[in-house]
Amino acid sequence: VVSIAGNGVAGVVLPEKDEKVIGLRKGDAIALPFGVVTWWYNKEDTELIILFLGDTSNGHNVGSFTYFYLTGTNGIFTGFSSEFVSRAWDVDEATVKALVGSQSGEGIVKVDGSIKLPEPKKEDRDQLVYNCEEAPLDVDIKNGVRVVVLNTKNLPLVAEIGLGADLVKLDGGAMCSPGFSCDSALQVTYIVSGSGRVQVVGVDGKRVLETTVKAGQLFIVPRFFVVSKICDPDGMSWFSIITTPE
Repeated sequence: VVSIAGNGVAGVVLPEKDEKVIGLRKGDAIALPFGVVTWWYNKEDTELIILFLGDTSNGHNVGSFTYFYLTGTNGIFTGFSSEFVSRAWDVDEATVKALVGSQSGEGIVKVDGSIKLPEPKKEDRDQLVYNCEEAPLDVDIKNGVRVVVLNTKNLPLVAEIGLGADLVKLDGGAMCSPGFSCDSALQVTYIVSGSGRVQVVGVDGKRVLETTVKAGQLFIVPRFFVVSKICDPDGMSWFSIITTPE
């Protein structure tokens, strides 16, 4: 998960751990293993944009994230009788009906102004968050490119997930030379800002993609395929998820 714009708050509960409450800011990358419980909250007037990328090959429906909502239209607890839920939560049935039935929407809900959510704790960011905008650069070429790599060294949880990532910023007119992952990883690239041209070539030397990309677009580079990018005069930046923690 990476925060693209705005500020917000996230709650994360890892298995057998206490809840972590994280203050989100632009450039934050968060590694979330399978089975975590999360909530995401935008308490500002400005827009909060969060990009979710991950492996869905083991999902309930392959190719889609499997979400288990607690309440709301398709909530898990909506399906249980109020008797079962009241005994599980140790509250009366009137409270159960209020908790389970108060959210009419699925996934996105509007929080009443009188409700106070937990405030973030600075120490909760440790081991969970790596800010790609503030991190030391792994590659820094003047008038060329700046790269921050996300791997097991700076965010250990990516080892459990099996994914790595990088944030790349190209200056106007610069080129990212043809390259591929030598350990057969595939790559999912989301254009954060700017625009440019991209070409992808297969192992048989045939060009499989040639297009112009701009902010908000996403493309995939299959295993062993070679990709190259040339950005427009205003530059281009992108965030890539790679199917290897290294």
